[in-house]
Amino acid sequence: MSGNHRKATLLTTVLVGGTLLLTACQDPDTGTDAAPKAPASTAAAGAATPSGSPAASAGTGGKNGGTTGTTGGSTSGGQKPAGQVCGANDLSFSTKPETQAGGYILVAAKAKQGITCTLPAAHPTIAFGSDGTEAGPAEQSTGRPITLSGNTTAYAGVNPKTTSANGGKELDSIIVAIGNNDPDPVSLPVGTITVDKPVVTNWHTAPKDAVPSK
Repeated sequence: MSGNHRKATLLTTVLVGGTLLLTACQDPDTGTDAAPKAPASTAAAGAATPSGSPAASAGTGGKNGGTTGTTGGSTSGGQKPAGQVCGANDLSFSTKPETQAGGYILVAAKAKQGITCTLPAAHPTIAFGSDGTEAGPAEQSTGRPITLSGNTTAYAGVNPKTTSANGGKELDSIIVAIGNNDPDPVSLPVGTITVDKPVVTNWHTAPKDAVPSK
């Protein structure tokens, strides 16, 4: 083989080898140079969520939220702590018509079994009828807080009609709540009554103190 022929063959071999080398270094899909792959351990570490990331914070918040929910559930719907304000649904009520002071309704309230709660120093919220006519205060001064538990009973007197003129609404029940924000008022049957500018006393521990004046 002549010298020129050997040089041409060698050049062809170099060119073919270079082409194969370039092809091996290119991405088969894009034709661009492929970056070297990271070791599997490095890739796994990169995929893990860092401790300060939003995802990690959300997980921590969920745990705290669960603890708060459990704490709230330990008292909600169960026995009220001593000293907590009573709601109407914590109490058992009874009513009795009385003839003193022209006639009135005596409302008695006891705490339900296992409950200890306090009636605030104010008259109960008493409403009448579908229009929500509300009884005004029969006493100028406020009462005192009364803690109810066991057989302790509180009394309030309701005068449904303080006017002397004829007229008024004929009703057969009253609605009792402990304050205007009580979420669970209770409806109590009282027989047929005439309602016109009603009043109610504060809570008292003796029924004789719960006689409303006109």
